[in-house]
Amino acid sequence: MRGRRADQETRRTREFEAFVAGAGGRLLHAATLLTAEDADANPRARRLLTLALAHTYACWDRLHGEDPYNRAREYLATRFAHGAWHRYGALPLGRARAHPAAGPLARLTAQERLVLVLRLYEGVADEQVAALLGLPAERVRTVCDRAMATLLHPPRGPAPAVRRAKAAAS
Repeated sequence: MRGRRADQETRRTREFEAFVAGAGGRLLHAATLLTAEDADANPRARRLLTLALAHTYACWDRLHGEDPYNRAREYLATRFAHGAWHRYGALPLGRARAHPAAGPLARLTAQERLVLVLRLYEGVADEQVAALLGLPAERVRTVCDRAMATLLHPPRGPAPAVRRAKAAAS
C-alpha cells in the first residue's frame, strides 16, 4: 500500500513539474502584466504566481481532466482581484497606485489591467471573464474598450509654456 501511494505521489509531482515547465513562463508574464511591474523586477508578480501554482498543486488530484492552466489562470486573476480589493477597497476606477509601476500597463487601473490581460493576452471570452469577476458581459466589454483607448491614445502631458514677445517700450 505504501509503495502505491509513493508511486502516485511521484507521478503527481512529475506531472506538475511538467505543467510548470510548460506554463510557468506564460503565467509569470500574465502576473507581471497584472501587477504592472517591470519584467526584470517583479516581486509581486512572482508572489502571485507562487500562490496560483501552490493552489493548483493542492487541487491537482481533483482536476479530473480539467485543464490545470485554466485553474491556475483563474486563481491568479481571482487572487489579483482580491488583493486589489483589499489594497484599494475595491477594484479601483480611479488611477491611484499603492506602488509605483513601470510596466506597459501601468497607466491602467487594476480592473482594466485584469480585464485586458484576460481578454487580450489570455484570449478568454467576455462571458467567461464576466462570470469570473461577477460583472455583466457588457461591463467587461466597456472596461476592455476603455483600457484599449487609454493605451492607444495616452493622455497628453501639460502643454508647453508659450513664450510671448515682450512689447517694445515706446
